Amino acid sequence: MNISLPDDMKAFVDEQVRSQGFATTSEYMRALIRERKDAIERLRALVIEGMESGDPQPADGAYFDALRARVGAAAAKK
Repeated sequence: MNISLPDDMKAFVDEQVRSQGFATTSEYMRALIRERKDAIERLRALVIEGMESGDPQPADGAYFDALRARVGAAAAKK
């Protein structure tokens, strides 16, 4: 498989290979594909878990307030 990239993307990939210690561009691309595949599998598992968790429950304003607080706290840590 061959992939054509514009010069700026190729430069980015080359820098990632160097800075992250990959031996080759192919090794870097395989790592990216594995990460993406793992993320999709985790998302599918979460969807299945949600579907199997029982009947839906209505969410009130307090639920969304707590959710906003959690998201804000997580964003502040970054």
